[in-house]
Amino acid sequence: MTTTRTTCPYCGVGCGVLATVDAEGAVSIAGDPEHPANYGRLCSKGSALAETLGLEERLLHPKIAGQRASWDEALGLVASVFKSVVAGPGPDAVAIYGSGQLLTEDYYVANKLMKGFIGSANIDTNSRLCMASSVAGHKRAFGSDTVPGNYEDLELADLIVLVGSNLSWCHPVLYQRIVSERSRRPQMRIVVIDPRRTATAEEADLHLPLRADGDIALFVGLLRHLDDMGASAWDFLARSADGADAALLSAREWTIDRVADATGVDAGTIATFYEWFGQTERVVTVFSQGVNQSASGTDKVNAIINCHLLTGRIGRPGMGPFSVTGQPNAMGGREVGGLANMLAAHMDFTPDAVERLGRFWGSTRVATAPGLKAVEMFRAVARGEIRAIWIMATNPVDSMPEADLVRAALKACPFVVVSDISARTDTAAYADVRLPACGWGEKDGTVTNSERRISRQRPFRPAPGEAKPDWWIVSQVARRMGYGASFAYRGPGDVFAEHVALSAFENGGRRDFDLSGLMGAHYADLQPVQWPVRKGGDTARLFGDGRFFTRNGRAKLVTVTPPPPLRPGPHSFVLNTGRVRDHWHTMTRTGLSPRLSAHYSEPFVEIHPTDAAALSIRRASLVRLTSRCGTALVRALVTDRQRRGQVFVPIHWTDQFASNSRIDALVEGRVDPVSGQPALKMGAVQIEPALPRLYGFFIAANRPQRIDAGYWAIARADGGWRGELAWFADAQDWDQWVRATFAIGPDMKIEQATDATHGRRSFAVLAGGRVIAALYVSPDPVPVARQWAAGLLSADNLDAARTLAGRPGSHSADGGAVVCACNAVGVNVIASAIRAGCTTVDAVGNATGAGTNCGSCRSEIRALLAAEAAPLAKATDPSAIWTPGPR
Repeated sequence: MTTTRTTCPYCGVGCGVLATVDAEGAVSIAGDPEHPANYGRLCSKGSALAETLGLEERLLHPKIAGQRASWDEALGLVASVFKSVVAGPGPDAVAIYGSGQLLTEDYYVANKLMKGFIGSANIDTNSRLCMASSVAGHKRAFGSDTVPGNYEDLELADLIVLVGSNLSWCHPVLYQRIVSERSRRPQMRIVVIDPRRTATAEEADLHLPLRADGDIALFVGLLRHLDDMGASAWDFLARSADGADAALLSAREWTIDRVADATGVDAGTIATFYEWFGQTERVVTVFSQGVNQSASGTDKVNAIINCHLLTGRIGRPGMGPFSVTGQPNAMGGREVGGLANMLAAHMDFTPDAVERLGRFWGSTRVATAPGLKAVEMFRAVARGEIRAIWIMATNPVDSMPEADLVRAALKACPFVVVSDISARTDTAAYADVRLPACGWGEKDGTVTNSERRISRQRPFRPAPGEAKPDWWIVSQVARRMGYGASFAYRGPGDVFAEHVALSAFENGGRRDFDLSGLMGAHYADLQPVQWPVRKGGDTARLFGDGRFFTRNGRAKLVTVTPPPPLRPGPHSFVLNTGRVRDHWHTMTRTGLSPRLSAHYSEPFVEIHPTDAAALSIRRASLVRLTSRCGTALVRALVTDRQRRGQVFVPIHWTDQFASNSRIDALVEGRVDPVSGQPALKMGAVQIEPALPRLYGFFIAANRPQRIDAGYWAIARADGGWRGELAWFADAQDWDQWVRATFAIGPDMKIEQATDATHGRRSFAVLAGGRVIAALYVSPDPVPVARQWAAGLLSADNLDAARTLAGRPGSHSADGGAVVCACNAVGVNVIASAIRAGCTTVDAVGNATGAGTNCGSCRSEIRALLAAEAAPLAKATDPSAIWTPGPR
């Protein structure tokens, strides 16, 4: 057995991972107890990484026009088309759209080719959708894109303020570090600022359920309150910051009552938050997509930073503003200039920086002005201004706002290249050339996490088929375009060495990003390290000396004005989009794991019970959402954790997993005027109940290739697939439907059962005691014990009667809907433990294992513990589609 130290490929926490491969090639995953980001902890997604390494969905060979080609043919075609477009319409008629899933070495080479040798800055990345407003806010305040603190500050703080961040689900390991520290120091407080009562809010000491885009008003009011209570650090401001007087003057009118009106939060709760913040020296404010993904995201970031600058709470232990990134290498992409408005090594488009970069790269073609940001880029594709685009490791047909426009743009684009690991994505369907890239476990390089810590991703398995690293693919195209001497890398270590050298080139402490202390470092043995890494070691905390990277060395409080409150019209709702606990982006990786699909197996909309009743929307019925840009069909999750007038829908489902649930197709492409980041977290939608004639649920050993239904959503299960269905037309010829959908031959018998009283029917096909397929149909959401039924796919010696029943009899147990994905513990198992005498979350964990790994399900366990006998009985009904109770 061999064990490799590597880094998780999911969120920006950057957890260390131990990947162990046995003699048969089987991989097991564990957290690295020595990595300073996680100290051995992993979340549900990280724990399930070994389940996502199969080759069933992999792109294994280059393809041109859908046909297998050689690497030489594919690379030659890409190079020749790019050269001809540059020679014809010009450099700005080509573009690269990258991803925070790329390693720093991949990013560096792609940016160098585009900005340094093609001569256009039309390279942007899905990090534009994630962290661009934080970048812009940092630069306005600090003169550089610098995250000043580190994870240790979360454990040293006495008050943690989480703004637009469901940290418990989206960055679980960080959240568990906070919760563990609070268990040692009960005086530590947690404040959550979020329209929804999320799993994170359930654990908070104070929750402010503000209206969408109410953040600026809240923090402008806080700025005034801090000054009124004497918390302004005038000595620090005199030495180290400008703009305080103007920012305070602008904030004078923002009384608590006015803030309450703008945010929808009661004045007493706001006053409590302001008092806690003002009276607590060690405060860390953590912010994420709820802040960034807004048309006023940059102003939100600066409103938060202003409060820390005013009080001097920055650069010291246990305090400061803290932007947590959504992707594993969003920070690394920023370091190498992967955004269209940045040059490499945190340089901007100034004449001296352009000239410096040209001398370093030996190029006279360095781009001199910013390129098109993501939303602008795809609109330019739609207008025909960009004639060739290369998309790397991302899925913009699903993840971009106005996603249908992006799909139409790529369909019409003369030349589309897609580098990816997956053979099935909604974006790859429009590629003229598809290039098979190496995936996690095969790639070799570095990533940088949210605390500026550079860690190695190391390979522990061979690349399958003809897959190649992204840095190699880009370098080969560059060579064929005539730039071979500048792209003669022998491996990723050469790329990293050049990246390090550029960071130090003519720096002298003027730029924040500096890796000069790593010059000559042994790449293979590189240990996790925070930048800047100047000679003498890394720097854990920046700005402690009161010096910043602006021209005059002083920070800037930026005067911001709260926008008008976002209130929906009489027949509209505010749409809030985001993530669920166990899935990642567009599920090209997590969708491979049955365990990660068990908690939420289909797309849904959270809606408040009062709003649902007014619209005649029932629990588990189907709902149609419509905006100016598109429509979506999802399941109703009626819950009071959602504000009235607002709804929440997750971003993950694509045409690969559902019939019509690409939620970003409904979101308009409004962008922040400073950062260019789209307002993906919010939009206006109309909602109406969808009224199918029949609902259905199926299990199948093989993935259906075509589903003839008005609604469908599929997910992996152990041994096969599971799926939800609905039909809006009259009844089917069910024998024909089952045979066509599940590829059942005419020689195989379809068993049937009918419940005429309730209008329900079930169908099953078995062979040798194993389920080939089963279908359950009902006029209402189907009362099948779903987790139990999905388990039949891996069972032997089954009979038709047991399968047709769709629920266990006395001879077997139903674990119920999964609550704990890490240990696959269902709601019924937890309920039984509670009935047996468990009265605390820890006691339930000791009895069942639930909540004992990443802890992100602990709020659900707590909700079950709080339920009385009648609600608990309802919660354990095996017909329940959703895990009950607030999460």
